[in-house]
Amino acid sequence: MDQTTRRRGRPKGFNSPTSKTTIQSLDRAFDVLDCLAARDGLTLTDIAETLEQSPATIHRVLATLEARGIVDSDTGTQTWFIGAMAYRIGSAFLRRAGVVERARASMRELMQSTGETANLGIEQAGQVMFISQVETPQTIRAFFPPGTVSPMHASGIGKALLAQYSDDRMAAFLKAHALTRFTDRTITDPDALRQDMDLTRARGWAFDDEEKAAGMRCVAAPIFNIFAEPVAGISVSGPTHRMDLARIEEIGTMVREAAAAVSRALGAETGKPSQAADQAAS
Repeated sequence: MDQTTRRRGRPKGFNSPTSKTTIQSLDRAFDVLDCLAARDGLTLTDIAETLEQSPATIHRVLATLEARGIVDSDTGTQTWFIGAMAYRIGSAFLRRAGVVERARASMRELMQSTGETANLGIEQAGQVMFISQVETPQTIRAFFPPGTVSPMHASGIGKALLAQYSDDRMAAFLKAHALTRFTDRTITDPDALRQDMDLTRARGWAFDDEEKAAGMRCVAAPIFNIFAEPVAGISVSGPTHRMDLARIEEIGTMVREAAAAVSRALGAETGKPSQAADQAAS
């Protein structure tokens, strides 16, 4: 076979100079996944012939992927399929991409109605990762570039998500993560944090009152998917001289409504949380 001829099942750029920087075994594994994704159920021989690889090589790849749950096999028919873990990995991207796209309009409206920067964040390895932002035109403003991480207990979005934890999950979180003090307002006592989470759930929004940075406040609410699972949080943050305490409840209502709008766009039913918050406020 001519060296410049692309093997069947290979990406068009496989024989390009950039392929020299790739990991061959990993690239082969993705070839196998591409092959399985294109057809519903393939035997080892089918895959080996399609990719023009030896059955022994393909079997090693399949065994490795199967151990991770990325592929699955039917021993009766000796056929291979995409596994549940591959779906889980792909779904993680879809959740993130979906919430960013669907939250953008609500974030712009939130920034315009409050005059402050609107943020979108997700939980990542026990911290909040900011993934999108709509900045206020104000000279003094909050700024969290995408990829910035912040501790859960001292973040508006973090506290909005923590408030959705079960008691067992909260206990595990407190065991694994120190409640580091950043300002004299940071909540560092586990019981005080639990009380704050109770209040957050009741009103439907969380409040970071200069707990991460002196002179800055943040109000946040959780975003839910179709399964009523908290997948992200939306917030507004700004300096205390503009986000004074007299405005916090009004801002909280706007943030809660923005979160509900994004949740509905993701297929969630948001009537019950709003009713609970309204009852708590009455």
